Amino acid sequence: MLSVALAALSGLIWGVGDFSGGKATQRAAVLPVVWISKLVSLPLLVIYLIATYVPVTAVGLAWGGLAGVAGVVGLVLFYRALAAGAMTVVAPVTGVTSAAIPVVVGLVAGERPSVTRLLGVGCALLAIALVSLAPHPARQRQVVTRRLVIAALCAGTGFALFFVLLAVASKTAGGAVGLWPIAGSQISALVILTLLVLMTRPGPWPRHAALRWTMVAGPCDMTANALYLLATRGGDLSVVAPIAALYPVTTVILALIIEHERLRGIQVAGLILAVAALVLVSR
Repeated sequence: MLSVALAALSGLIWGVGDFSGGKATQRAAVLPVVWISKLVSLPLLVIYLIATYVPVTAVGLAWGGLAGVAGVVGLVLFYRALAAGAMTVVAPVTGVTSAAIPVVVGLVAGERPSVTRLLGVGCALLAIALVSLAPHPARQRQVVTRRLVIAALCAGTGFALFFVLLAVASKTAGGAVGLWPIAGSQISALVILTLLVLMTRPGPWPRHAALRWTMVAGPCDMTANALYLLATRGGDLSVVAPIAALYPVTTVILALIIEHERLRGIQVAGLILAVAALVLVSR
C-alpha cells in the first residue's frame, strides 16, 4: 500500500512539473528550460541526500546515470515529435509505451500481481491514453506519418527505460543505495544537456514568467523521481510504474484550473479510469 501511495504521489508531482515545464516552453526554447530546471534542482537534491544519507555506492550512481541518459533521450525525442505535429497521436503513444514496457519487464522478471491489481494496471494504461488525447483546432490538419509514430514509440521507450533502470537501481546493494541513483540521473542528464546546449543554437532562454515556471518544474521533477525510486523499493515494477505514469492526469487538472481549458468527454473517461486504477491497485 505504501509503494502505491508513493507512486501516486510521484505521478502527482511529476504532473505539476510537466505542467510547469510546458508553461515555460511556451515562452522559451526546450533545451535551456530543461537544462536550467535540472540545475536549480541540485540544492534540493543535496538536502534530500543529507536527510536520507547512506554511504555512496558506485553501482547506485551508475544505474542512476544510465536512467538519466534514457530519460533525457526520451525527453528530446518527445519534444521533437510534438514539434512535428499530431499531438493527439504522439502524447498517448508515448504515454502508454512508457507505462506498458515496465509492466512487461516486471511480469517477465517474475512479478505476479493479483488479478485485481492487474485490472487496475489495465485501467491505468487506458487512462493514460485517454487523458493524453489533447484537443486540437478542427481546421488544423494533423498528418500522421510512420516516422512520427516511430519517434513517439522511441520517446516512450526512453521514458520506460528510465522507469526500469531506476527500479533496478533501487534494488541494488540490498536496497541500501539511498537516493544516490537520483544524483546519478541528475548529473548524467545535466552533462548531456550541457553538451547539447553548447553544440546547438537552442533558442531563447527563459526569462521572467518562463524562468519562474522553470524554477518550479525542476524541483518537482527531481522530487517525483526520488518518490518513484522509494516506491519501487517496496513494490512491484509492473504496478508502481503505470501508477506513477498517471502524471498526465495532474497536468490536465491543472490546465482545467489555471488555464480554464474545457475537458473533452474522452478525457473525463480517462480521469474516471485513473481513479478506478488507484482503487484497484490499492486493494
